[in-house]
Amino acid sequence: MAADRPVVALDASALMAPVEADLRLFDELDRVLGAYEAVVPRAVVAELDRLSSGNGKAATAASVGRDLAARARTMEAEAPGDEKGEGDGSDRPYGDDALVALARTGRAGYVVTNDRPLIERVLDADTPVLCLRGRNTLRIREP
Repeated sequence: MAADRPVVALDASALMAPVEADLRLFDELDRVLGAYEAVVPRAVVAELDRLSSGNGKAATAASVGRDLAARARTMEAEAPGDEKGEGDGSDRPYGDDALVALARTGRAGYVVTNDRPLIERVLDADTPVLCLRGRNTLRIREP
């Protein structure tokens, strides 16, 4: 990773936004940031896999998100003391916790998400967030 290419960690909601919000995710990242390295925590990929196994628009969005995740580098993102299974009662790593761990440890320069509680957690970790502005454009929210 070059110093001039920030690491951008993608959340499931961001990867599902092309279907749910007609967002051209990677085009918008190019527009806002220019050069970057996209990463997806393994826990987010697992979350998309679980969601895509259902029916309806959310499952379709998750399936598209899973395909888009292949354009990014998949990485482990757990940090000591991270919560497990916060979202589904299991002991699987929770995607939001993985993204917060990346932000807190400085391994991500930005997190892309539309999840309001996650936005606040990432901003509290002193990391900027890229989120939807209007219907289908991204904006940067600074901590």
